This record gives sequence, structure tokens and C-alpha cells, in this order.
Amino acid sequence: MSASKVAYESIENASLDELQALQLTRLRHTLKHVYTNSPVYRKKFDAHGVHPDDLIELGDLAKFPYTTKTDLRDNYPFGMNCVPMEQIVRIHASSGTTGKPTVVSYTREDIDIWSLLGARSIYAAGGRATDKVHVSYGYGLFTGGLGAHYGAERLGCAVIPMGGGQTAKQVQLIHDFDPEIIMVTPSYMLNIADEMDAQNIDTRKLSLRLGIFGAEPWTGSMREAIENRLGIDAVDIYGLSEIMGPGVAQECIEAKDGPTIWEDHFYPEIIDPESGEVLEDGKEGELVFTNLTKTGMPMIRYRTRDLSRLLPGTSRTMRRMDKITGRSDDMLIIRGVNVFPSQVEVQILAIESLSPHYLIEVSKDGNLDNICISVEPKIEMSVTAAQAVRNQLQHQVKSMIGVSCTIEMKAVGSLPRSEGKAKRVIDNR
Repeated sequence: MSASKVAYESIENASLDELQALQLTRLRHTLKHVYTNSPVYRKKFDAHGVHPDDLIELGDLAKFPYTTKTDLRDNYPFGMNCVPMEQIVRIHASSGTTGKPTVVSYTREDIDIWSLLGARSIYAAGGRATDKVHVSYGYGLFTGGLGAHYGAERLGCAVIPMGGGQTAKQVQLIHDFDPEIIMVTPSYMLNIADEMDAQNIDTRKLSLRLGIFGAEPWTGSMREAIENRLGIDAVDIYGLSEIMGPGVAQECIEAKDGPTIWEDHFYPEIIDPESGEVLEDGKEGELVFTNLTKTGMPMIRYRTRDLSRLLPGTSRTMRRMDKITGRSDDMLIIRGVNVFPSQVEVQILAIESLSPHYLIEVSKDGNLDNICISVEPKIEMSVTAAQAVRNQLQHQVKSMIGVSCTIEMKAVGSLPRSEGKAKRVIDNR
């Protein structure tokens, strides 16, 4: 398919009736697909007393059970797949609530749709086939780098696959290669801007005109800071690996009023995080997504734990999502990496000399998130021994969870205890 054919699709501004008819057709197909091909979903549906034929209208989706990270964890690694492994062409993974990652499988068709939606997103953000795109999202099991890369290539852009880190080199390539677009986390963009200042680079003379930022929550004030410092438009891209990756929703350049959800491929709901009741549009609650076109590992009513609202469409017929205001679970996002306190606890408990008491403190180190983990030994130990334990835990957190951290060794018995639910996290950002 040529770049011109993916630049803009008529379904983006189709009538509401046309969009909902397409959603209903695709949703019926997906429910039958998972019920027929997934023992997990068949068991869940049967236990819930529902069958794909019970979906007569879109509102009937509320009859079906939710899918959660627990389902993915219990069926690790490939138990949620709905096609034979020989049809899977890509596997991504993100941090789960235990030491095991959340695994996501893609067929060739899934990758093609993801690339198409990535292209659609970049176009909606203001990108064009004539642009060069500097990708600073991490490559590998994280969906950010490859998701941005394939989408930009599908649109016809020239991709600079820089990946994360090496900030001085990032700045050099932006200066020398003249990309018009950068795709990166907003916090790291500010770090890049600091490096530009350190190198005395006049940002007004750079070719950059557009930043497509995601993988972590960011505020309107951060948008303003980025736009003012770099003289670019800053727009939001939303995605999560369990549903697809970046490109589930994209903020349109015309309005910059929140990401438009590509509802022809993802059906959104907002629910009360406590009761599970579906809420009407405009009410804040937990965002839930159902895949409409994914075949390898579709998610049915997947609870994202992201708190937001569904808003009417403006630049497109499809609804928008409001800025993420928080989480309904205890997940932290540290420099684009999902981190659960339980993951940290697993690494602490793996060291025999440490007690199970700990405290995680998150703060800003310049423009980037910084995480400090306070632990205490079971019995007092020498300075040398304490340093060795700190180094060991620091290494384990980096290698198993994927974030750099500072470890502080406290005195025996000094960390807070609680008779109820222990407060393990202090977020000072």
C-alpha cells in the first residue's frame, strides 16, 4: 500500500452510524474468534454465562467479563494466544506485577494494522511522507521504538532509529540530520533540550517542528515548556502493549485537545474502578479497551488501570480520551518503564540478608524521574557488606526490572511498619 493511501482514511470522519456499524461487525467477529480459538476466553465466557451470540448491540459488550494483567500472568507466556505459534511473527513484553513480564503476540496481519495505525497517528499529528523522523523511544521488547519506527516507515518517512540514551549523540544527530519530527518520552525530550543548551545550540535554527510524545503521563505545563524551549508543536500519542502499542490513540494537530481513539480498531469503555459498572461518556473512571481487529492475541474488555474520561470527537468522528489523571493500581511509570512495587519486593526478598521492609521514593532528577529504594538489613552489617548488598540490589533492579535506581541502606528497624496496608511508595513528582 502506498504512503498516500495511509495518509488519511475516510473512516476517520465517517458518520457515527457508519462507525458504529463497523464496530459491531468487527466486535462480533472478534468475540467469536476468541471463543472458538482460546480455551482461556471460552472458559471465562462460559463461567460468566455469556456467548458471542449474546452481542446484539454495542452496549451488550458490558455482559462480557473483563480481562486483566492477572489473566496474562496466569497464562504466561503464550496461553492467551488465539492462533497457532507458527502464525506469530513478533513477540513484545512489558513489566508485569511479578518478575515475569506481560507477553504480547502479533500475527503478520496484526503488525500490518499496527503499522497502518502508526502511520495514521503520525499523519494526524502533522507528519508527512516527506519528513524525517528521529525515534528516541527504546527498541527491543518495549513496543515504543519499533511501533514508532514501523508507523513512520509506513507513512513514507525517513526513519532515524536512534533509540534511547546517549543524549549527546542524540543532539548531534538532530543537529546534523535535520529531522522534522522526534518521537520520544516528554521527560527525555526536556533532557535533550538541556543537552542542546549545554552545547550552545540555537534551537530556533533546528529543523524540528513536531514532537510526538508518549509512554508516560505528562501535563499541559510540560507541553508548554517543551513547545516554548524548542519552538515545536508537542502532541500526545497513547498506547499500551497489551492492546497494541503506541498508536491506539493520537492527538490531532488541528486541536491538540486530547488523543483521538482509533475506534475502528479499539472499542473503549470507561468503568467505575471499584464496581466495574460502565460509566457514561464524560465521567472519569478506568479506561477499558477491546480489540476489534487483532487476531494473534486480542484483548476483550482489558482493564488498563489508567484513569481518564471519554470525550466527544472534534478533529475526527471518533471519541477522544482525556489526559491520564492517575492509576487505579500501584503501577509507577519511571522513564517510560512500568514498575510495580511488587517487582521491587521480589528482588529485595531474593537477597537473604535484607528484611522485607522497604520504601520506594520517586522524584525528579532534573527533567528525568529518579527512583530511590530504601531497605534495611535483618541484622546490622559492616560498611563493606552493606555496600556489596546495595550494589547487588541495584544490579538486580536494573537487569530484571529495567530501571536505574539509588539504594539506601537504613538501620535495622528504622523503616516504617504498618498494621494495615503498608505504604511502600512516596511519589514526589
